[in-house]
Amino acid sequence: MTAPGNDIICAPASGRGGAISIIRVSGSGCLSLVDSVVSFRKGDAASCPGFRVKFGVVPELDEVLVSVFRAPNSYTGEDMAEICCHASSYIVASLLESLCSAGCRMAEPGEFTQRAFVSGKMDLSQAEAVADLISADSAASHKLAFSQLRGAYAQRLRELRAQMMEIAALLELELDFSEEEVEFADRSKLLGLVKESLAECDRLADSFKFGNAFKKGIPVAIVGAVNSGKSTLLNALLGEDRALVSDIPGTTRDTVEELLVLDGVGYRFIDTAGLRETSEVVERMGIERSLQQMDQASVVIVMLDGTVLVDSLLPVVSAVKARLRDDVRVIWVRSKIDAAGLLSDAVPGTGSGAFCTRLGIPEVIELSARTGQGLDELRKAVSRPDAEQLAASGAVLVTNLRHQEALRQAGEHLRRVISGLIGSTPTDLVAEDLRSALTSLGAIFGEILPDDILGTIFSRFCIGK
Repeated sequence: MTAPGNDIICAPASGRGGAISIIRVSGSGCLSLVDSVVSFRKGDAASCPGFRVKFGVVPELDEVLVSVFRAPNSYTGEDMAEICCHASSYIVASLLESLCSAGCRMAEPGEFTQRAFVSGKMDLSQAEAVADLISADSAASHKLAFSQLRGAYAQRLRELRAQMMEIAALLELELDFSEEEVEFADRSKLLGLVKESLAECDRLADSFKFGNAFKKGIPVAIVGAVNSGKSTLLNALLGEDRALVSDIPGTTRDTVEELLVLDGVGYRFIDTAGLRETSEVVERMGIERSLQQMDQASVVIVMLDGTVLVDSLLPVVSAVKARLRDDVRVIWVRSKIDAAGLLSDAVPGTGSGAFCTRLGIPEVIELSARTGQGLDELRKAVSRPDAEQLAASGAVLVTNLRHQEALRQAGEHLRRVISGLIGSTPTDLVAEDLRSALTSLGAIFGEILPDDILGTIFSRFCIGK
């Protein structure tokens, strides 16, 4: 990406569809440039104060509204205008061509936000939250992005950094008076402060698992034997026939994934191939993918066919238990419960309690995707723990891999500081490790970051933002 300069940039700031489009123009002299393209009934944009909307005409093209923003009180911190026109692709293209002929250039992806960062309107963590806010597809991902954009996340990091800077200042004072052998802080108290900082770094870094899942959609794998109702369940949850359903075993050969929002949290429900022994090559590949999805999922819904003999389900239960991670949330479901009643009359011990006991599982949700019985209970079992986790976090979660890596690096430097304070490491070396930890945290805000890395970050934005 080109480094921000004094040139004037323009780009569409609204997506396709709808009746109205917005074209954003920013840079020193941009208002005079707008005057050369748009004719106003009264006055001009160049002499107009900020936060004004003016009606104008682009000759032989369209009638427009122009919003005027004056530096530094604009999104980019520069003089800026937003031209609201009709959403015809011809009108938008013609207007952009006229602006470029008058002296604009088309903005690169993320360039408006990069200018906002360079001018101090926001730090880098807030700038990255802009992209997350645009792509948010659930209340949870929106809440996290909006909180970060408003600075709650950055404020927590700044408090952590301020505490570390206070520790660094005490160590630097000792270095300045090293010949007098003066100790400006009790070592045990200093050690306690560093440990507090390390604990917070680790907590924030560990929160990436939840934050990234909330941002992208929490993966939920639906697994079970063939014909246990996995695809039928996915269709019932979505309210449409998304997955192919058949009585023929092995119908699902590959994973089918769909996003569903429950209680404001996005979930990526993944229908998988049925688990069974088979010599068919393609089906075996599908089963292996099922097992891989189980490895990667945060939630696993295990479908157990309620119309078959309980003992026949033991191999599936054993296979699932052998593959599950300790941190995965498992929801056991007894499917086709509307037809299972016929079996329970003929086979003793197939009630819910006996069913769980014989299979060695804690509890089961009895469900009929056909009638809807148990669907609400299942939705709550999936969503309630995550909604509670999001509420408990106060929306201060790490959602960016770059931030997690910076926090991990800061944590490693702090561990060396602790080792130095406990041992006999010279103060100057301990102080150097602490400075390195501060540098790692500063990279999150963009305070110490090479231009090429900044360019990579902003190149991921959409054009016009």
